[in-house]
Amino acid sequence: MTDDLNRLLLNASKYPTIDVVWAVSQIEARRRMQTKLPSWCAEKQLRFPVRLSLEQCSSERTALYKSELCSGNTLADLTGGFGVDCFYMGQAFRKVFYVEHNAKLCALARHNFSVLDFTVAEIFETDAEAFLNTVDFVDMVYIDPARRDVFGRKMVALTDCMPDITSMRTLLKQKSQRVLLKLSPMIDIASVLRQFPETNEVHIVAVDGECKELLFLIKWGERQEVRFVAVDLQKQSRRHSFTFLPAEEQNALCEYAEEIGLFLYEPNAAVLKSGAFRLVAQRFGLKKLHPNTHLYTSDILKDGFPGRIFEVATYGNFSKKSLNRMLEGVKQANLSVRNFPETVDSLSKRLKLKDGGNDYLFACTIFNNEKVLIKCKRCALQA
Repeated sequence: MTDDLNRLLLNASKYPTIDVVWAVSQIEARRRMQTKLPSWCAEKQLRFPVRLSLEQCSSERTALYKSELCSGNTLADLTGGFGVDCFYMGQAFRKVFYVEHNAKLCALARHNFSVLDFTVAEIFETDAEAFLNTVDFVDMVYIDPARRDVFGRKMVALTDCMPDITSMRTLLKQKSQRVLLKLSPMIDIASVLRQFPETNEVHIVAVDGECKELLFLIKWGERQEVRFVAVDLQKQSRRHSFTFLPAEEQNALCEYAEEIGLFLYEPNAAVLKSGAFRLVAQRFGLKKLHPNTHLYTSDILKDGFPGRIFEVATYGNFSKKSLNRMLEGVKQANLSVRNFPETVDSLSKRLKLKDGGNDYLFACTIFNNEKVLIKCKRCALQA
């Protein structure tokens, strides 16, 4: 696993009994997926697909999270791919149908499922719609549509993904009790809810602060107000979870800060994507810096906040005198901009700062529309 891969390729003739190109691709894949799929990388008999399939597959942590959302007798994964989601979600079912039109991925799944002793899975080399037309009924359907076109360009609109689940809506309703739909975090949640008003839950899933996927849990015939769950999956099985109904956000009362307190709060990416901008302030007793600046403050530490907490050292405007005072001796810092007219790159150059270190700087707009720079450090509880 630590070999020089270029040297191995150059010396392929020394190993006439080994497919060196294939072996190098497997080593490279395991290196790339070590963090994303640690358990699978630890299993030496598993085989890995080409890079695109690796990029599109779920991580172990997100697959395990999805497994918490489903159970029943039968599961049909209509976009089988590398099989990560199928394997982890399938632990809660008596029978699993892995559906994939790519012959190489099907062959890979047969091998890997055998190694993993995943005996409840049956593999179908066909497309999603063709499979649904042949199956009687399943408890749950899982779909992770491909979000790239034939030229490799990333697609965002639901109708541009493959398969186009909007055209399969009637068939899905006839053949399943529930559907779990995985989509890009770039997609507009409201547009999906308009196309699938039967959605019961929307899960916005982040991993270590980065938004990775949106999950729409559809239960046919169970119309109710959709529940939002913004979750950040962290190391050592830790997680921050924030659950709410849209009406709660609409009715939330939010105070705005007339000055910045001792602590600054930055919601995680999942909460920001969920749009719970006022409710998070109300629930934790925080004051918001500005209607369009999604940063919050308090003088008393509010533990359990779904995001990062900072201890404020100082803040001020962008006058030369104020900047000299705040940045004296600071050569590097972690700079962020929120509701601010400059980018991080341009502001870093203007302030002559390198990235990194223990100082955190937030350039933002506050309640009176003044532009300020806030200097702080990570809260000791989160360090």
